Amino acid sequence: MDLGLLGAAIAIAGAAIGAAFGSSKVIAKTIESIARQPEMKNELQTLMYIGVGLVEAIPIMAVVIAFILVFS
Repeated sequence: MDLGLLGAAIAIAGAAIGAAFGSSKVIAKTIESIARQPEMKNELQTLMYIGVGLVEAIPIMAVVIAFILVFS
C-alpha cells in the first residue's frame, strides 16, 4: 500500500472531523444566541450560514490538496 494514499486519507479524515466539530460549535452558539435574543434570529442565522460555509471550506481544500499530492 502506498503511504501517500494513507497520508491523504488521514488528512481528509482529520479535516472532516475538525469541520464537524467546528460546524457543531457554530450552530450550538447560534441556537444559544437565538434563545437569548429571539429578535435577532434572522441576523444570527445569516451569520451562522456564512460561518458554517467558511468552516466547511477547509475539508474541501484538504481533499483538493490530497488529490493533488496523490496524483502528482
